[in-house]
Amino acid sequence: MSAVANYSVRELLRDGSAIEIRALRPKDEAGMLSAIEQTGAQSLQRRFFAMKRHFSDRERAFFMDVDFHDHVALVATAEQSGRNLMVGAGRYVVFEPGRAELAFLVIDAWQGRGIGSLLMQHLVNLARAAALRELTAEVLPENVPMLGVFGKFGFKPGASADRHTIHLALKLV
Repeated sequence: MSAVANYSVRELLRDGSAIEIRALRPKDEAGMLSAIEQTGAQSLQRRFFAMKRHFSDRERAFFMDVDFHDHVALVATAEQSGRNLMVGAGRYVVFEPGRAELAFLVIDAWQGRGIGSLLMQHLVNLARAAALRELTAEVLPENVPMLGVFGKFGFKPGASADRHTIHLALKLV
């Protein structure tokens, strides 16, 4: 496991709230499931391309079994009412040498505060440090906020294998 497994930084959101962006840990599964419960149907549809609240053991293992080489996952946490709450997550998964696909989720109550952009910034930096050449994403056309985040980072649309999604790519080198 790489040093990325210990990744942790403090960030300030646009509204001045403090969050921690850190590597996903094995003990985070309950926090991730809680975040899913706090996420609205539309947000879940935009992330999973289906209304999904429950995950099979195999799916949960995939989300939690992160090697920090070919599968890097970061979470955003914030203190709320004296508890540390998972408010967002982002990851990339290498699907062929030098290329990885990104995905994000921010719980509804924390959307629009810059969490997606901060997660993107850190994942792009980690991907560059890992010598990846390209990051890609599939986004539903109605997910205008996420399309804006990808556009801000220079992702360009390309040919999509699925007519229901927009394929985006960012060349890193």
